[in-house]
Amino acid sequence: MISVFVRLKLSLLRGGLRQSAGRRAAYVTSAVLTLLFAAGQLLGLVLLRGSEHAGTVVVLLTGVLALGWAVFPLFFPSGDETLDPTRLVMLPLRPGPLVRALLVSSLVGIGPLFTLCLAVGSAVALAHGAAAVVAAVVAVPLVVLVCVALARAVAAGNVRLLTSRKGRDLAVLSGLVIAVGIQFVNFGAQRLGRAGGLSALDPAGDVVRWIPPASALGAVEAAGEGAYGEAAAGLLLSAAALGLLLYAWRRSLVRLMTAPDGSTLAAASRPSRRESAASSASPGPGRLWPEGRTGTVMTRSLRYVARDPKTKAAWVTSLALGLIVPLFNALQGTGSIYFACFAAGMLGVQMYNQFGQDTSAFWMVAMTISSARDAYEELRARALALLLVTLPYVVLVTVLTAAVLGDWRTLPDALGLSFGVLGAMLGTGAVASARFPYSIPQEGAFKNVAPGQAGLAWMSILGGMVTAAVLCAPLIALMVWLHASGAGLSGRLLLLALGAAWGTLVAWAGLRLAAPRTAKRLPEIVAAVSKG
Repeated sequence: MISVFVRLKLSLLRGGLRQSAGRRAAYVTSAVLTLLFAAGQLLGLVLLRGSEHAGTVVVLLTGVLALGWAVFPLFFPSGDETLDPTRLVMLPLRPGPLVRALLVSSLVGIGPLFTLCLAVGSAVALAHGAAAVVAAVVAVPLVVLVCVALARAVAAGNVRLLTSRKGRDLAVLSGLVIAVGIQFVNFGAQRLGRAGGLSALDPAGDVVRWIPPASALGAVEAAGEGAYGEAAAGLLLSAAALGLLLYAWRRSLVRLMTAPDGSTLAAASRPSRRESAASSASPGPGRLWPEGRTGTVMTRSLRYVARDPKTKAAWVTSLALGLIVPLFNALQGTGSIYFACFAAGMLGVQMYNQFGQDTSAFWMVAMTISSARDAYEELRARALALLLVTLPYVVLVTVLTAAVLGDWRTLPDALGLSFGVLGAMLGTGAVASARFPYSIPQEGAFKNVAPGQAGLAWMSILGGMVTAAVLCAPLIALMVWLHASGAGLSGRLLLLALGAAWGTLVAWAGLRLAAPRTAKRLPEIVAAVSKG
């Protein structure tokens, strides 16, 4: 069975590469880059041999690698077709041989090769003496097997989630994880440089070296130092972790292949359509919205945020980065309270391409628009729905940044400027939505523009952001003048009031300008947003 599954994995790989030239190019490019990175890691770890902090670096690097293997199936469930064991339900396979065959076939690929290179380099960096070499011979395959078994156990235990709409949401949110992770790595590197180098990592390394699979490589270092009991304990910990992962994986496979599909059970227990309609008609948050088109559009827009994967990903990314950038710069001592305006800019971008998030269903909205007044009410309601989240969020980010910096004196200035930026983004976003609409494909986690419409997306976002910056120039000039003249609290409160008023005026003007253009270009907008 092992040879059959290995050949199956190779056949799936070849079949995927034959689908298109673009897929082949992407795979070859990723493979080359991964191998080059693996070679660089291997060389760096070999050069680390003899360093007093080699053990700390190796165990932490292995711990991060294992974490990546555990998280990868959750965010990229379609990266490997063999991650879904439910495809094998109809075959007469026993759990034990199936686990062994899937484990061996999982060793075929770029990821296991990268892990092997890192494990070999780590062993070379730590192995000093014959005992350490013997421990390394056992530790290297243990690290690779634990990482692969961890990914398989996580995938099998969450396969129902990964094949559902929530699983697709996780895949779409993977970009957010990468972006936030980069910010944390940057913050950690800067803190590490100020803390005096790698010695600051020693306390964390002392803890991680007892967590599998890092404990296997910690055993190599312990064997080189003559601590044979500690080395044996580290290897046994990794071996025990491997056994537990294989057991959990096997139990998940048995449950998946013998239990009924939970989705059918849930469907059988759902209320009837009449009961669902009655429950949906019950009072909820929607009763707080204005009546008529405004309340209906606001409810629809907020449901897009809660249910549509692409819209949800864009919102969560903007909310996270809008908070992380000003706060991390403030924590590093290099920030300014005016960095809080970044949150207003990130959330204001959500006003751009408002009709694109409707995709081809926008034709139903277009049928309800017969005049510029209808278009104005549609755009105004979408802007109000966005303000329900963005306005308190901008205030929160600005206050938190001021608290971290201890700069309460300029808080009114920053709030006024943030309100002006937010209003300018809403106004220019409405105009851009009417002038440069584009389609957002529903398939593909990282594909946010339909083919041939990338230029429209760039023109919409970049042009709108530049225009918004120009519209905020009077506020910036007033802020500079107040700082130069040494204005007191009254002057700063005046800037806060003027910023709110200016933002409201610019947003209203943008909506008024975009409404007649939207009403006249409805067929063009429907055609543009239906290409995805």
